[in-house]
Amino acid sequence: QGQLVESGGGLVQAGGSLRLSCTASGRTLRNYAMGWFRQAPGKEREFVAAISWSGGSTAYADSVKGRFTVSRDNAKNTVYLQMNSLNPEDTAVYYCAANGMLRVTTDYTYWGQGTQVTVSS
Repeated sequence: QGQLVESGGGLVQAGGSLRLSCTASGRTLRNYAMGWFRQAPGKEREFVAAISWSGGSTAYADSVKGRFTVSRDNAKNTVYLQMNSLNPEDTAVYYCAANGMLRVTTDYTYWGQGTQVTVSS
């Protein structure tokens, strides 16, 4: 069965940038809408961004609009989350997820294991 794998997390100073990637083994991501989510310690998992299977539609949480960009390269079976102007409130474990339809809730079918993003002040 296919597995989603996130990469690109790490430690960055406030104001810096990171690009997260999500790939899949044994699963073709172009068949799915993809979402990015995050979960900070003691908080619920929250929606960050999503992109339709074609890339023609995107959605963002208000907290990241203008700073984060979701994109995909279906030829590479990869989805990206470019994160700019990071601040300490962005510190969380970031997850990618796949679903038949683009949603702005956590109601996605397949999930990765997550990658840690830490933003220092």
